[in-house]
Formats: sequence, structure tokens, C-alpha cells
Amino acid sequence: MTTTPLEKTSVLPLGKSGLSHTAVFWIGFCVVLAILIAAPLFLSEFWRRFLTEVLIWGLLAMSSDLLIGYTGMVSFGHSAFFGLGMYGAAGALLIVSPPNLWLAMLFGLAGAAGAALFVAYFSTRLRDIYFAITTLIFSQIFYVIIFTWTAVTGGENGLIFDRPHLTIPFLYNARFTSTTMHWFVLAVVTASYLILRRITQSPFGMVLQSIRENEFRTRAIGYPVQRYKIVAVMLSGLFAGLAGVLYAIQNEFAAPDFVFFLTSGDTVIYNIMGGVGTLVGPIVGAGFFQLLRQLLAEAFGDQFPYLIPLGIIFIVMIIFLPQGLLGFARRWLNK
Repeated sequence: MTTTPLEKTSVLPLGKSGLSHTAVFWIGFCVVLAILIAAPLFLSEFWRRFLTEVLIWGLLAMSSDLLIGYTGMVSFGHSAFFGLGMYGAAGALLIVSPPNLWLAMLFGLAGAAGAALFVAYFSTRLRDIYFAITTLIFSQIFYVIIFTWTAVTGGENGLIFDRPHLTIPFLYNARFTSTTMHWFVLAVVTASYLILRRITQSPFGMVLQSIRENEFRTRAIGYPVQRYKIVAVMLSGLFAGLAGVLYAIQNEFAAPDFVFFLTSGDTVIYNIMGGVGTLVGPIVGAGFFQLLRQLLAEAFGDQFPYLIPLGIIFIVMIIFLPQGLLGFARRWLNK
């Protein structure tokens, strides 16, 4: 017996429980969000700050997933966007008196967006490994500038500043606590995820995925591929800069170490561990990596370099879980 198109559309979206995949997603989203909102009320100060930083690293990883997972462009330049977001926010907080949270975010985003536009204009002319190497070179150029321009950036000592108040005009003005800082970061990361999810599901996002699958065919049917790549790099750099702003405000300093290419390498690792092309996967990968590193550091201390077992675990995951933790969870749930 054949199935009509109408019958197909009514059957396909439903899972075994009778709920549509969209309903299952939003239920899961609300449950996870509720847990993250309540978490700081039950965690100690250390783990509260740890969870907040995981969210920030997750935002950085999610921003790079727009390039790696959806456009097929591996970038090692996200340390520059992240670092310039930090330094832009730090500059605003040191110059403007009294320190203003929203102005710091604006300066940080402007710095990251400007750097992303500069990098995108040149690097998107290249493909594959050449694109990755070009972004790596640009990130190192920004690192050298920040490290050596001591009069402005503080050099290797970085910049230290006071955390601004959490201000909502005419409604709220108070100092950040570790709990309100967590809620603020969670709100920004959640909004960023929803925006990126909308972007990836839009016609623009479909073109990015077409570029990932077959760039030559996408260009042949009339799409200006380089323009799409430039916009993708700018959007990715903008959200990476936002992560840098949050990290600077959370820790009250900006340091050149975060502009070094190792930050970009960690970001790629977060994506691979969690699962590229999922947005949620990079956040899971960032949390898993940070938690694993913390536990191994506590277990081995200074007696044994904990990065060795961490590297072994990463290699094993690449071999046996090539789709990342989220891909493994999906296969397990489907079974």
C-alpha cells in the first residue's frame, strides 16, 4: 500500500513516544535549562565558577562549530577573536568611569568583529588546510601585537580591572555575585545558542551546509560562495568575541595567553569530543574536556603530567567515537 505525501508528513516527525522531534527537543531544552538555572544554588563556590566557565568555553566552541561543522572550514583563529573580545571589554572598563557592563560588551564585540572581518577578507580566498593555516598565522600576528604592545595591552602581564555592576536600566543595579554571574552567562549563552540554531536552520545556513558538501557545485549554481564564507567567519568571530567578553568579566582580567593558538586548538578539541555540526555537541565537549582535565589534575597533581592521560583519552575517542559524545548518545538512544 502506498503512502500519500500528507500521510508521510504526519508520520515522519513522530518518534516512538508519539511526540514530534521538535516537541522532544524543546522538552529536553527546558529540562537542561532548568537544571543549569538551579545548579548554582546547590554547588560550592568552586564548582559554581567552574560551571560558569564551562558555559563560556561552550559558547566559544559553539561559535567555531558554525565554521567547522556547518561550513566545513577548520579555523585556528578563534583565539584571536576570543582574546580581542577580552581586551575590548577590558579597555572599555578601564577607560570609562564608572565601569559599564553593556559598553564593555559593545567594545569587545566591536573588536572581535573588526578582527573577524579582516581575517575573513583574506583567508576565505583559500580552502581546506590553506584556510586553517592562514587563520593560524593571523591569530599569531594578533598575539605578537598584544604581547609586545605593553603600553596599551600590559604585555605579558595583561590588564586587570574591576568587574562592572549588573545593570538593567531603571530596573536593577547591583554587584555581581557568583550566582548572578552564572545566571547572566547562562542567559547570554542560551540566547546565543538560539540565534545560532536559527541561523543554521535558515536558508543562509542551508547554503553554508551546501558549501561544506560541495563548494564547486554551490558556486556553479550561482551562489557567491566567498561572500557567504566571509559572513560565516564574521558571525563565528562575533560569538567568539562574546565568549571572550564573558570570560574577562568573570575573571576580571585579560591576558595574552588566551590569544595564543593553543586556545584555538582546545576549541577544535571541544568540537571533536562533543560532535561537530550539532551546536550542542561542542558545549558538551567543552564540559567533558574541562571536567576531565580538572579531575586528572587533582588525581595526579604535579607528580605526573596529567595531559598525557588526557591526550590518550582524546585519541581513543577519535578512534572509537568519531562522531563525538553527542553522536554516540544519539546512536545509543536510537537503539
